Amino acid sequence: MSDLLAGRADIAAGLAVHGADAVDGSAPASVRAALVAADLPARLAAKDPTLWGPAAEATARTALGWLDTHARARELLPQLAELTEELADLDHVVLAGSAGSSLAPEVIARTLGRPLTVLDGTDPGEVRAALADRLDRTVVVVAGRSGATVETDSIRRAYWQAFLDAGLTDAEAARHFVVVTDPGSPLEAVADELGVVVIQSDPEVGARYSALTAFGLVPAALAGAPVADLLDDADALAGALDRDRDNPGLALGAALAAAATTGRDTVALVSDGTGLDGLGDWAEQLLAESTGKAGQGILPVVVESPDAPGATGPGVLTVGYGGALGPGVAPGPADLAVNGPLGAQFLTWEYATALAAAVLDVDPFGQPDVAESTEHTARLLAAGPPAESPSATEGAIEVYAPAGAPADLAGALAWLLAGLGDDGYLAVTAYLDRRGDAAVAGLRPLLARATARPVTFGWGPRSLHSTGQYHRGGPRAGSHLQVTGAVTDDLPVPGHPYTFGDLQAAQAAGDRRALAGRGRPVLRLHLTERAAGVAQLLDAAGRTLT
Repeated sequence: MSDLLAGRADIAAGLAVHGADAVDGSAPASVRAALVAADLPARLAAKDPTLWGPAAEATARTALGWLDTHARARELLPQLAELTEELADLDHVVLAGSAGSSLAPEVIARTLGRPLTVLDGTDPGEVRAALADRLDRTVVVVAGRSGATVETDSIRRAYWQAFLDAGLTDAEAARHFVVVTDPGSPLEAVADELGVVVIQSDPEVGARYSALTAFGLVPAALAGAPVADLLDDADALAGALDRDRDNPGLALGAALAAAATTGRDTVALVSDGTGLDGLGDWAEQLLAESTGKAGQGILPVVVESPDAPGATGPGVLTVGYGGALGPGVAPGPADLAVNGPLGAQFLTWEYATALAAAVLDVDPFGQPDVAESTEHTARLLAAGPPAESPSATEGAIEVYAPAGAPADLAGALAWLLAGLGDDGYLAVTAYLDRRGDAAVAGLRPLLARATARPVTFGWGPRSLHSTGQYHRGGPRAGSHLQVTGAVTDDLPVPGHPYTFGDLQAAQAAGDRRALAGRGRPVLRLHLTERAAGVAQLLDAAGRTLT
């Protein structure tokens, strides 16, 4: 048994957090003891909206429903069972959502081995491939609190037009849609007009805390996942959340806060191979969007394996996660191990994040810096793309180096990495096809190996609604590498005068403007031919090691 597992653990409902006491003990004063002395575990479990200060109190009053939404969600189960039976012939489930409303159901489906196609990007190749896949057997779950997110609305429009082009009537097309949204939202009005089934979400739960609401449960249930088990897991854990001991949420939250306030404000999220595929991606957006504001926050980094670059190191809190740890299974070289059933994991991480935010004195439910990129995108779509010329063109890559940086590819990459210094981090964002261009994710470990600083990787525009809040509102320490690609087979967005390619380009440009406006260095590399460009870029990143 590893040293980590040999110590005391906080265990409840089959979920265990190992190593929290050691992390808390490394701080000058115990964060956990301070939380207990202030009665925060019980106050949070009781939905006390004053925990994050007067400025956050109004928001918190209507944002704490996640603490017991698993109980109310049981009312959905008969409706979901009936809907699943009615749509049994539509066995290809597509989810059109973004960040909080797409990441949780993706984790559920991957962990439980159920097929689910998640579309939360705007790459025309990715959208076109989805539209061509079993259209006659497709049900589209359109998920959003308001429905105003441009990528979700665009995908809904594209599928509706595709069904009509396939010869379906409006009524027949409507059968292929299920809408999940807040009561009274604009999206609900659109669904009613189209005759689409609407399942209302819990209005007192924000999107990133919505894993156990209709946002997480509806697409997963339609894909065949036993979602009642998730609610059972959360319900079993909930009784422990007001306790001072054997409270996994308190243990994890205190450890996260203790680390963040003593120089370890980067959290490496590492799967230990015991299941829960993709949980790190969900936890990443939860931590980043909840804590990354007011110039501070916890930087989550999803790493590929326990021995991947960036999984450990100075300033890093390594958190291994997974299902149950059996005989002979160790969590790897981690500071913390969080193991247990998925439903309990969701509730534990939400509770822990809210507690850590209280210690950091930030509002975990606000997102003050998210809208900026969206506003830039809208203006760019109206005015047209900005006129830009590459500083250099090498093979299949156009280099758009910022002022003061070397113009060439190798020089610009070296400049970007050198600028990280001793306290910076690098964020890589790819506005490409998440499936067709998946190999570009290999940039993260290559660049992490080339520098001693944290390196994150995200897909645009998914990252705008998750880690984007941290990148804009968190510490002014981030440098950014943005990768875009040429579009060879574009796709119109029905009802709008622009294409998916136009939209993707505008979102990338809006992202760059928002970051540059905050003084963050941004290097853009544009792939004129995607496959060749990705290979060339990986080679160039590897050469930075020599």
